[in-house]
Amino acid sequence: MTGLWVVAGVLIAATVFGLWNARTSGRIKSASPAPSTVPGIVPAAPGDPEVDIVADLPDARSAALVEALDGRLGARATVVQFSTAFCQPCRATRRILEEVTAMVPGVTHVEIDAEDNLDLVRALDIRRTPTVMFLDAGGVLRKHASGLPRKADVIAAIGEIVPGESTDFAI
Repeated sequence: MTGLWVVAGVLIAATVFGLWNARTSGRIKSASPAPSTVPGIVPAAPGDPEVDIVADLPDARSAALVEALDGRLGARATVVQFSTAFCQPCRATRRILEEVTAMVPGVTHVEIDAEDNLDLVRALDIRRTPTVMFLDAGGVLRKHASGLPRKADVIAAIGEIVPGESTDFAI
């Protein structure tokens, strides 16, 4: 009888995890401002008069990503995709991102092979492919998604990042 309860518990846990994973995979989220890890810069405490200066500094993730892009930033925004050779959803993500970035002038799609850039992957805390990161014109990380994003969500994310851009594209 105990074995039956264990099997039922495992099935319930697996179902809950599967539903949670399906619901969150590919969702585009705002990049939360991380405390700066740039050497010599100490994050300011709330109420500190220096807080505005610290808030304007690019966080270490954005700086590492811009450095890795090596001048391939788009004029208005950049969509960076981390993928691997064996990743099937990465191919679908590539197609979606190429279609959407082709619709918006000044937005660039850059694909980075995660296996060839393990130091960057670790620095950005990327745990799965595809991972998509949205940078504004200044190279600041604004949004990110893990998993296969929907085309409509990519269009909406770019519309939020690129000033004055309409998101009335054909989906």
